[in-house]
Amino acid sequence: MSFSWMKSGFLAMLSVSLSACAQSPVVKTAAPVTESTALLPAKSSLTSQVLYQFLLGEIAGQRGELKLSAEAYADLAAKTRDARIAKRATEVALYARLAPLALKNARLWQELEPTSPKALQTLASLLVGSGRMAEARPHLQSWLKTGAGGAVFLQLHGLLAKQKDKQAVLDLVADLAAEYPGTPEAHFAVAQAAWHAGNGVKALSGLDEVLRLKPGWSAAPLFKAQVLQQMQGEGASLVYLKEYLATMPAMREVRLAYAKQLARAARFDEARVQFEFLAEEMPDDPENHMAIGLIALQTNHFDSAEASLTKALALGHSDAGSVRFHLGQLAEAQGRVDQALSWYQSVTSGRQRLDAQLRVAVVMGKQGKIDQALAWLADLNPGDEAERIRVVQTEAQIMREAKNYPGVVERLSKALDQMPDAADLLYDRAMAAEKIDQLEMLEADLRRLIVLKPDFAHAYNALGYTLADRTSRIEEALELLEKALKLEPDDPFIQDSMGWALFKAKRYSEAVDMLRRAHASRPDPEIAAHLGEALWMNGEKEEARRIWQGSLQTHPENESLRETTSRLMP
Repeated sequence: MSFSWMKSGFLAMLSVSLSACAQSPVVKTAAPVTESTALLPAKSSLTSQVLYQFLLGEIAGQRGELKLSAEAYADLAAKTRDARIAKRATEVALYARLAPLALKNARLWQELEPTSPKALQTLASLLVGSGRMAEARPHLQSWLKTGAGGAVFLQLHGLLAKQKDKQAVLDLVADLAAEYPGTPEAHFAVAQAAWHAGNGVKALSGLDEVLRLKPGWSAAPLFKAQVLQQMQGEGASLVYLKEYLATMPAMREVRLAYAKQLARAARFDEARVQFEFLAEEMPDDPENHMAIGLIALQTNHFDSAEASLTKALALGHSDAGSVRFHLGQLAEAQGRVDQALSWYQSVTSGRQRLDAQLRVAVVMGKQGKIDQALAWLADLNPGDEAERIRVVQTEAQIMREAKNYPGVVERLSKALDQMPDAADLLYDRAMAAEKIDQLEMLEADLRRLIVLKPDFAHAYNALGYTLADRTSRIEEALELLEKALKLEPDDPFIQDSMGWALFKAKRYSEAVDMLRRAHASRPDPEIAAHLGEALWMNGEKEEARRIWQGSLQTHPENESLRETTSRLMP
């Protein structure tokens, strides 16, 4: 633990001590007294005992003996009753995490400097931290009266955040703010306290008063948007931000928050308009060009995406690796594979370094360069177990796409020998084991996964579907799928599995109902194949034909659809 933050103070005091010893009977020298004598205790001579305690505090602190140092300074503060030493004693006790001693020293410090904002803040903070809010109140009031009222109100939220009785906090803050009706920060502090006390209506009322008093303060509209989002939903928050910006168009922070929220809500066209506005206002800000590029990429406006991302890179975006990664994605989406590889390979740092390096291997695999892709992955240097798992998963993905399912199982098994509880690898191996009819391995892996992650719905789903589709253990399958549905009742793939299990149990009417729900939520070709077959067996052959034909128009190569229709339709 470093004690360097105190070193300058200690050395200044020590310098004073040594020079002042010229007048002490203990050490007789002719050394001059320097300007640092201002740090000496007022109206007192520097005795050998005072010097001893200075040195004791210094040496103990440098050696990491914080308790001894804190006690030495506390004793010195009590003897000298010097405000500067009391302040130092408080700081040392806080650093040593001796709260009761820090409180004692802070009381002395505030007594000696009754109007010091720092002394009042420290004393109030220590009292609040020990749960003595009633005692803290007068000191908070005095702190506010030092002339820094607005700044103090902005610190109250952090000061009181750990208090469990949020209503008591609200009552205290409201009482303090009542004396400052024209101070916007006071109303903001009340709004914060009200929100954390569960009183959204009072929070909004306080924020409206802030906006009346100080309409150009960005903190208020940003907080109000957050409150509205939690109380009334994202739509209400977005409407409010739009209306606010119509009257205060120059508020860049608010516009940026609005743009980001639109993007999160997948309202990409509207988000792009806002980011373009910001880019015009701040043409040299790479963040705005990055955002425009990502939205354009998301909406398949590739030329615009490339121009904006290239601009962000040229302007020196702080995470150039991420920009290069997205340029690689763009090139890959356009079929410019060599250029995509070049971009991905150029990402050597940043948040998406590993993503880019893994993508290099995936692209090589899609080119049919399986050995080269696996060699690339073997040369990577994953930093931790999570990264090692991702590398192994990518190796398995490349082999799986090449239909090398035995190779997938072998690679995953080797990795699981080293990381036996890696949930992602267990799931991947189970799925690969099904492809080579190793159902015992599949069941063992999925049951192990259920033990490791009992709330992982897709483990129950995968096992339940396999038992229904590949074995006669239908009742067991239904039990597993019921658990999956309880965990994820609206997942269309789990609904499809349940529907198929009901079909296998010859409960055709129930199967049709469940599969219709799944297909309405997600018209996937596999679900269409199952729904059509259930309808067929339930006597609804015309609807089955219509479902199959509609799905075949958009997915003509799907194996499940082709097998089902060729088997059942003449």
